[in-house]
Amino acid sequence: METTLLIVLITALAVIVSSSLAWYLSRRIGERKLANAEEAARKIIADAEKDANMRTKEAILEAKDEKYKAKAGLEREVQNKRNEFNKIERRIVDKERDLNQKLEAHSSREQKLHDNEKTVSARIKGIETRETELDKLITDHNIQLERISGITAEEAKRILIENMTNRAKIEAAALAKEIKEKAEQEAEKEAKEIIVQAIQRCAADNTVESTVSVVNLPNDEMKGRIIGREGRNIRSFETATGIDVIVDDTPEAVILSGYDPIRREVARMALEKLVADGRIHPTRIEEVVTKAEKDMDVIIREAGEQAAFDIGIHSLHLEVIKLLGKLKYRSSYGQNVLFHSCEVAVLAGMMAAELELDPILAKRSGLLHDIGKAIDRDTEGTHTQIGAKLLRKFNENPIVVNAVESHHGDVPIESAYPVLIQAADAISGSRPGARREPLESYIKRLEKLEELADSFKGVAKAYAIQAGREVRVIVECDQMDDLASSVLASDIAQKIEGEMEYPGQIKITVIREIRTVEYAK
Repeated sequence: METTLLIVLITALAVIVSSSLAWYLSRRIGERKLANAEEAARKIIADAEKDANMRTKEAILEAKDEKYKAKAGLEREVQNKRNEFNKIERRIVDKERDLNQKLEAHSSREQKLHDNEKTVSARIKGIETRETELDKLITDHNIQLERISGITAEEAKRILIENMTNRAKIEAAALAKEIKEKAEQEAEKEAKEIIVQAIQRCAADNTVESTVSVVNLPNDEMKGRIIGREGRNIRSFETATGIDVIVDDTPEAVILSGYDPIRREVARMALEKLVADGRIHPTRIEEVVTKAEKDMDVIIREAGEQAAFDIGIHSLHLEVIKLLGKLKYRSSYGQNVLFHSCEVAVLAGMMAAELELDPILAKRSGLLHDIGKAIDRDTEGTHTQIGAKLLRKFNENPIVVNAVESHHGDVPIESAYPVLIQAADAISGSRPGARREPLESYIKRLEKLEELADSFKGVAKAYAIQAGREVRVIVECDQMDDLASSVLASDIAQKIEGEMEYPGQIKITVIREIRTVEYAK
């Protein structure tokens, strides 16, 4: 028990001693750390104070430097302003001196002008007096001239104007002739080359206008079936197609006659189908004719599309394409209008390319230039007016519309393309074999040409030659000179252009000759 108590006491004492020792050690360590921290703090404060003092000194120096610079800059600015003011002051002084000099000069000028006004007034009065005297002398002189000549001043003026007008006409005719000859020399060769190249590169078939179509039959017995009992079949066929059927002695053939080529073609197609089928009666005739009309619409559209494709024209309205197809069955002077339009398009495109114009626009104008002929038999107006109205309806290019409307000279030309269409149209219509003309209208045209030429004063006789392609005019040599003959040829050409319609062009040749005859006896 005592041992245990002793152990406890020793343990307690050890604990107390160790605690006291630990407390003492920790206190000493804390005091040492605190002293070290205080020393470090004092050192940091001292360094901060030194740094602050240095920065303060630097700031003071910088401030003094800025102040010095600002002061120097201000002094320089003040000096510059002072220099400017001195310059301005000198300029003002100089201007004031100049102004004083000008005022002195102006005063002297005013004095001189005042002195001159008196002199001028005196001169004006003298001039007015002389003018009065001169007018009186002129009046007296004119009176004496009128008395000597026997005519008044107005009559003399009129005679002078007439003489000057006649002289001006002669000089104008001479100048016009010179300009025309020079222009022809320069332009004729190039124009001929362009046209000849276009003609040589374009080939077209000759066509002949026809108003009948022939349908071949397998045998003559088919004629009776076409006529039918008491003629009912042929009457039904003629009623459905609007075409006359001529059954004559021609072996194994019947003739379809009519002026409408589309109806005649429909009738031909229908009759060939009826003959091939063998069933010919009124009901069947109506069915076959209706089917042929539908097939004809397809053929017309395809013909228009093919023509546009061959020429290279796209984006045409469907109705315009159908009208183009109808031109395949329309002819003018025996020339197929669709083939003629294609030919004009090709020629115009070639010439446009040579002249550095748009060949596509020229081809389009040429292809559509006679589009009005597709419906001119059913519509009032000329084919140019009808065509232009149709193309405007379908929003066609204004240049194309003007070319269509003006290619016969009905309206003014607005671009170069109508001129190309006119030339191409004349080439296509006037080439050999392109067109034919009835004898009666041919004779009337020749007579009209001679009559127009004979209507001019001074013409002795006029002759239409070369199938109406040339008119030779013989004039009275004592009534007009060479210049007047040139003017006469131009006047005759203008009158023919204004009063006649003709294919191609007509050459006017004026002949003036002097013949002196003597006999040796």
